[in-house]
Amino acid sequence: MRRATLLALAITLATAPALAEIRITVLHPAVTQSLGAFAFEGGKTLALSIGIGSAAFRGKNDPPDVVWTVSDRGPNIACSDAQRVTGLAREAICAEARSGRIYPLPHYAPSIYRLVLDAERGLFHVTDVIALKTLDGRPINGLPNPLTVATTEIALDGRGRKLSQTASAIDAEGLIRLSDGTFWIGDENGPSIVHVAADGRILLRIVPEGTSKDYAGAGYPVLERLPAILAKRQTNRGIESMAVSPDERFLYFMLQNPLANPDVAAYQQAKNTRVLKFDRQTLSVVGQFVYRLDDPQTFRKDPSNRQSDPRVSELTALGTDRLLVLERTEGTTKLYEIALAGATNILGSKWDDPATRPTLEQSNDLADTGIIAVSKRLVFDSANHAEAPGKLEGVAVLPGGVLFLINDDDFGITGERTVGLIVRGLDLKVGD
Repeated sequence: MRRATLLALAITLATAPALAEIRITVLHPAVTQSLGAFAFEGGKTLALSIGIGSAAFRGKNDPPDVVWTVSDRGPNIACSDAQRVTGLAREAICAEARSGRIYPLPHYAPSIYRLVLDAERGLFHVTDVIALKTLDGRPINGLPNPLTVATTEIALDGRGRKLSQTASAIDAEGLIRLSDGTFWIGDENGPSIVHVAADGRILLRIVPEGTSKDYAGAGYPVLERLPAILAKRQTNRGIESMAVSPDERFLYFMLQNPLANPDVAAYQQAKNTRVLKFDRQTLSVVGQFVYRLDDPQTFRKDPSNRQSDPRVSELTALGTDRLLVLERTEGTTKLYEIALAGATNILGSKWDDPATRPTLEQSNDLADTGIIAVSKRLVFDSANHAEAPGKLEGVAVLPGGVLFLINDDDFGITGERTVGLIVRGLDLKVGD
């Protein structure tokens, strides 16, 4: 990138006005990250891209135009969408697992990407790709883990044949990069959080208590340090967000949706999901708080009556215990500033006991629980901006409180493509 362009971007970002009208600059990839075409026998041919936008992060020491992102488990198609996406009848391609999930490229390795933003030209460039791998350097994949405590999925290949589950696999979602060059990633499947070396080797995976046996033979260390109750996450609704405090001591992450606690019926109706605070020095959870999801009717691009539609896909730290939460549906994204101060720490309380009735997830009215949820302040609603794509999942803070947002294009299986947004004029205070 030209030095003048880099300087112009830094000045533009640093002088973004507070309390001004929100202004959006759309960035497109300079080169589409293609996975090539995949043809379903007797069905459609998909032009697959690499979905690099499952999370985003910019560290305080990164250049002003650099953002890190991550891809998730690879192209995958729910059998309920088989006819629409593959052109094949569900009964045909999903004969071995009617409720399974199709992975046309099962060997795809989830990867971390380094992006350089060129706001002047409306582009972003991918300059580095880091594939996730085991400690001895073998690339992992994104297939389901062989879980017995938490629920899991049955994976099928592009011809409908069952695939083996993989203990080392990661469904990479949330992302942060520390000043030492290592990464932490949120994993939606386990659920788990994962420490990754600068070269992509997985150094440590931290899972709920009582579940480490399900990762035997993963090829890296697995440690039980998350509350056991997290294994009750609804399938495909685990940890999809990650943030880090300014001093890098604390990690923050959230369950994408409320737990299926005690069952799926509770998950479908629940508003209360959980925010966790993790101490990197002691490798332990030190806080657990309640975040209240919005009414699904308030997501104006795609309102619904299903409380399970709103979900949390990203966290970004604005300061210690102050976070920016990305709450979304398929078509609408809201950004909320939240504060843990004043909220009830429920870690180790009866709400972590699976025998408690009603459960936290059955208690939409918190008035009788004694719990104070985290505060929420709306700072952005994509329903006000026609240029904002659906399924925004990544948020990075640029200099001056400017945000970079990026969407997850689901590897282009339905024709979507990755788009980045630079958002200026937000009322954000960044820093302690």
